[in-house]
Amino acid sequence: MKLVVFDCDGTLVDSQHMIVAAMEQAFANFGMAKPGRADILSVVGLSLDEAVRRLVPPAIDTGIAALAEAYKSAFGELRRDKAHQEPLYPGVRETLHALANEPGVLLGVATGKSRRGLAAVLEREGLTDLFITLQTADTHPSKPHPAMLQAAMAEAGTQAHRTLMVGDTTYDIAMARDAGARAIGVAWGYHPVTELEAAGAHRVLADSLMLSEALSDEMRNLD
Repeated sequence: MKLVVFDCDGTLVDSQHMIVAAMEQAFANFGMAKPGRADILSVVGLSLDEAVRRLVPPAIDTGIAALAEAYKSAFGELRRDKAHQEPLYPGVRETLHALANEPGVLLGVATGKSRRGLAAVLEREGLTDLFITLQTADTHPSKPHPAMLQAAMAEAGTQAHRTLMVGDTTYDIAMARDAGARAIGVAWGYHPVTELEAAGAHRVLADSLMLSEALSDEMRNLD
């Protein structure tokens, strides 16, 4: 069996507007200066606590846990507002269905999202049943630690040399490399292509509409 594991934010769904808005609101709730958009997007993919920790200036005493809770509350409110959505990137739905129907291929997700947040996205899009393993930051160390990907491989019963990790951040690439899996970057997310390449991506995919074809090609490297 072969396993293809996807990151969520910036890889499957474009959630940048909601992430930025929720983080800005969380900081504003405590009277703190809002982090810059680029700074916020640079920490997408990390666990929430680790992301907030990197955004808080060292001299600030506001608790990380309190800011993280404020972020989750703001994000939940945005999700209930139809004006704010996390759309799938073009071609992603078709890619997932094609891969799920391919003999000998299993699908998974490894994300810095909470399990509740990931479940909301997959249920909304009708994709939950396509995945055999869902790994989230609730129960694992933050990326780039390889624990999430190692757990996905263990649950799927696959080995590292038969596993692809697909993600948009250097954290995904480092996690894959440390777990011994093949690391595939995507250019439509939140980290620059040059950084993905420098982190050790075996390949960086340029267009989400070509995702299915590119991953089918990549899986030949797992034989």
